Amino acid sequence: MAIGFRVHRRDANTPTSTHITADPAIASGYSDVSPNGAPTTRRPGAAHTPAIRPTAPLQGPSNTFSATIAIAPSVAGTISAATGPSRRIRLRYQNGPSMSGDDVTAREPADGPFDGRVERGGSEGAYESTKVTAYGVGAVLSEHPGVPALEMRAIAVPDVVMVGVAATTVSAVWTSAVGPAVLLGLVAAAVIGRWSRSWWMAVLVVGLTTVGGVRAEHAWNGLTPDRLGPYDGWVRLVVDPQTYGTGTRLVVAIDGERFEVWCRGRAQQGRVRNWRAGELVAVSGTRRVLADDRARRVASQHVVGAFDLDWASDVDAGGPLARASNRVRNVIERGASWMPAPERGLFRGLVIGDDRDQPADMVERFRASGLSHLKAVSGQNVAFLLGAFGPLLVRLRPVPRWIVTVGVVAWFVALTRFEPSIVRAGAMAALSATAYATGRERAPVRLLAIAVAGLVLVDPLLVWSVGFWMSVGATAGVCAIGPPLAKRLAPLGGLAVPLGITLGAQIGVVVPSVLVFGRLPLVSIPANLMAVPVAGAVMLYGLPAALVAGALPLLAPVVMVPALVGTRWVDAVAQVAALVEPDPPWVWLGWAVVVVAGAALVVSASRSGKNRRRHDDTPADR
Repeated sequence: MAIGFRVHRRDANTPTSTHITADPAIASGYSDVSPNGAPTTRRPGAAHTPAIRPTAPLQGPSNTFSATIAIAPSVAGTISAATGPSRRIRLRYQNGPSMSGDDVTAREPADGPFDGRVERGGSEGAYESTKVTAYGVGAVLSEHPGVPALEMRAIAVPDVVMVGVAATTVSAVWTSAVGPAVLLGLVAAAVIGRWSRSWWMAVLVVGLTTVGGVRAEHAWNGLTPDRLGPYDGWVRLVVDPQTYGTGTRLVVAIDGERFEVWCRGRAQQGRVRNWRAGELVAVSGTRRVLADDRARRVASQHVVGAFDLDWASDVDAGGPLARASNRVRNVIERGASWMPAPERGLFRGLVIGDDRDQPADMVERFRASGLSHLKAVSGQNVAFLLGAFGPLLVRLRPVPRWIVTVGVVAWFVALTRFEPSIVRAGAMAALSATAYATGRERAPVRLLAIAVAGLVLVDPLLVWSVGFWMSVGATAGVCAIGPPLAKRLAPLGGLAVPLGITLGAQIGVVVPSVLVFGRLPLVSIPANLMAVPVAGAVMLYGLPAALVAGALPLLAPVVMVPALVGTRWVDAVAQVAALVEPDPPWVWLGWAVVVVAGAALVVSASRSGKNRRRHDDTPADR
């Protein structure tokens, strides 16, 4: 039997009195097998639109088809209605509206009863499994013609499976040995393969854990220095000089190995503080081994030993990347020099993560208030950076847009010294841009899992970086915990979303904060609510403003005023929050109250939502 029909696009948009029928699943002008009930272009790749119930009926179906009213893309560089999407886009949107084909025909197979499959003529006879619902027919992911089944299953891997694969990979890297990593991979492969019903996922888990174990073992073996003793020659600065108490710390690279340098004297510290990462310095000194406890603490930076500096002479600008990034940082530093000293250091920390000039009391109050993450560049900085480049990116075609996006992200990662948090954010941004260009899913949790697994395979010692796990935990909390919390906190109105996101981030960093720092500030919730929006404005406005002020110093007093006001606000919030932060055990009692109150609010919101749905007589497609 055949129950398919086609709709004239002009007719489908002209309401008449013949639309509403007794059967809500079959309405004139809409296909009874359409998953969303919206007429669209015959080209595959049309976006899904929510099911609607028009206020006025539509005309009956027509046997002709017209695409004269098809809407052209509004953004330059996107896929046009005439050319159609790429093969990868067709994979993603192969479950588009059934009206996109020439004919929509439900057939009864010759060898059995009707199984609900629908043949779409416009997709070369592709079959689409359907499920009849109260208000229409919903589509289920099925095989697309000409696409191997393995590839179709690959794009349908649930996010929870990707998270499990990433967690298994991280655990294998953490073991730092091949044998335990392989054993862990076999166990995880059996669990994940059975749960996902995919043999290739099991093979992937075993492969990733094996590679992770080999890479981790090689990385730990590489922390033993090849040569020790006197050294005279050139060294390359790996990081900017950092002041800790009465000393200044450097990390230098000698013949491919990294050594830690501590400068204690006032004259020596005054000289090395002007050095920048990437520069080459002629030095003389002695290489020696580190104590075991110190070696483990700095292992995530690939430091293999200590270097006792005797003297230093010439300084060279370094390679092209170092010269370019240091030149931009110098311009930003000149632009911020108009600010007073404390705000100057905080502003550079907010914009590019440069905390060299921040006084010790400022560092402590930001830690006590739970705002220290604002001084570490991360995904928020990358998002604002890409937002600033948005007007340019939307005018580019897909491939140039991808190249520019990845290039801008890579430049910013280099500008901010390849810190673990910004490397994680940059990897996620690059993955998101690649997924957008190829038509794949861009779920944040999936991108985070892929980024974490890939980064720990490239640099296995990242599993021992506190900053990396703080960034990963906060991102996971914001992406996976924040939105559901915000939905449950809907009775709070406009405060629901920021409070839910803040609580999600705090939940994500509970483990590293308590284990490493021994505290989880109670005031971090209100402090973040008041400081994060202003800090975001400083990040968005501060980078271009500092570049303009640094290039044109006469404009600095005018251009930098908004950034100065925002920076002072963030610092004031940190000062007040640090003053009112309770001491243990009151802080833990306060967290208990927050948990109980939040749970009560969530339960109350859930019950009220169920009651509304139970007594709501409004049709779902209104």
